[in-house]
Amino acid sequence: MMRADANGGWFQEKILLGLTPRDYLRTLLTPMNGVAFFICAIGVPLLLYRFYAGLGATTNLTQSQPWGVWIGFDMMTGIALAAGGFTIGAAVEIFGLKEFHPIERPAILTGFLGYIMAVIGLIADLGKPWNMVQIFAQNGTRSVLFEVAWCVVCYTCVLSLEFAVPFFEWLGVKRIYQPLRKALLALTVLSVMFSSMHQSALGSLFIIAPGKLHPLWWSPWIFAFFFMTAIIAGISMVIVESTISHKVFAHQLEGQHHDADALTLGLGKAGAVVLFAYFFLKLQGVIDAHAWGYIGQGFLGVWWLVEMLGFVLLPSMLFAWGARNRRVGAVRVAGAIAVLGIILNRVNVSMVAWDWQNPDHYVPSWIELWVSLTLVTLGVLAFRWIVNRMPVLREPADLAAGHH
Repeated sequence: MMRADANGGWFQEKILLGLTPRDYLRTLLTPMNGVAFFICAIGVPLLLYRFYAGLGATTNLTQSQPWGVWIGFDMMTGIALAAGGFTIGAAVEIFGLKEFHPIERPAILTGFLGYIMAVIGLIADLGKPWNMVQIFAQNGTRSVLFEVAWCVVCYTCVLSLEFAVPFFEWLGVKRIYQPLRKALLALTVLSVMFSSMHQSALGSLFIIAPGKLHPLWWSPWIFAFFFMTAIIAGISMVIVESTISHKVFAHQLEGQHHDADALTLGLGKAGAVVLFAYFFLKLQGVIDAHAWGYIGQGFLGVWWLVEMLGFVLLPSMLFAWGARNRRVGAVRVAGAIAVLGIILNRVNVSMVAWDWQNPDHYVPSWIELWVSLTLVTLGVLAFRWIVNRMPVLREPADLAAGHH
């Protein structure tokens, strides 16, 4: 349970209500916390070891495969799954869909943490990460990577300002969070602009490599596909995150005035439309690339069908059926499948279907996989710690009243 102190700050009641250190320790000693501690206890030293020993000693990357799971999963997937921040923010602040306001702050927090974890994964992947500062000193406006780097930096700064609202509400610093509240519309416009640029630019990285990427995944419109899948990921991730949050943080949601099921069904309608449009645009992309004959041919041809039918068309139909018949459970299942589909798509593009004619195909090392698992675990732990203390799921009374 949460309450505000005399200065407007927010604290965790169970700590303030006289829990002894032993009782508080017992709340931490749970099986899930034990698993998280085990993962991080190994993963954090492995991440530090990577910077000590170098990429050659800790990864299976090569000169022909310079990008691996830290880019394909941590960076490209992490940024896509963090797109709920600008998706829900735009719906509420720009398009005036105030009914989605209760899930705006959790979406922004998910986006903020997702970008931080993605940036850490990017730093781990760079051979000389200290050279990242060169983007501020050199003119690389003809480089797609230069645009991606600048947009990620700018959007992370915007997300930090958006997250600063609940942070300073927690601290009770009214002179800071009130101006930030008023500037939220302008920050949302900036977030949509920066996100649109770099989500699509990530796809543009592959346009220049038609010979490297399998024809079923390569398309001159891949930048548009990346942007659409980011919107799909944002909608689906918000559904999954809100479903979990309503179970884990149920005590914080007591007395809330919004209908969680109605919000989920509304997101399901949007998810059905975007997924259905994406499915047919992908088919058009295959036709334009003259790659129709590759469908069903060999492992990659079958694997493309698995991705498109099982993780695009299926969740689209589930979204539509669940929203039409008010079956919230079906919408939530569709959201989980769609999230897995986005992960699968990013991994396919950056690793599975990349350099597809090379017999010595890249397989990530166990260190790479463990570090990625550690970053996900740290993100989940940070989300739980913040939500348990700051007004993310439960806003101050004056702001909440303004949206009812």
